[in-house]
Amino acid sequence: MVIKVFLASSSGSTAIKKKQQDVLGFLEALKIDFTQLDIACSEDNRMWMRENVPGEKKPANGIPLPPQIFNEESYCGDYETFFDAKEDNDVYTFLGIAPPEGFKKRGAVEEEPQEVEGEGEDEKDEEELRQLEDEEEAQASEEEEEEEEEEA
Repeated sequence: MVIKVFLASSSGSTAIKKKQQDVLGFLEALKIDFTQLDIACSEDNRMWMRENVPGEKKPANGIPLPPQIFNEESYCGDYETFFDAKEDNDVYTFLGIAPPEGFKKRGAVEEEPQEVEGEGEDEKDEEELRQLEDEEEAQASEEEEEEEEEEA
């Protein structure tokens, strides 16, 4: 899986430049492999990005601005959705990749497994059944002994 970040190397907008640097810096900090695809220098990259951003994610003018993020051919999102995922500590899910071993989502609390109502009931029923059978066997043995004593 290759994370693709579509950006514009020669954007005149400082806002777009800052957003692009934020995305790239964050991915580098997490040591996530990614490829930068420049839409300013490559018409193919620009057309591919524009065609593959889902319609509901395109702005009113129909032209999505960089940065746009994909996992291979799957659209992940734009800067705003990336930022939201970053704030929620959910970037790995956003990118569609497995988190590194030992990664814990912020706010996630390790809980002891709680016994669900009804869970383990079969085991309890089996134990009770065994006890009843043991009691019945013991009672039957006593009755047999009593009968033998009466006959003797």
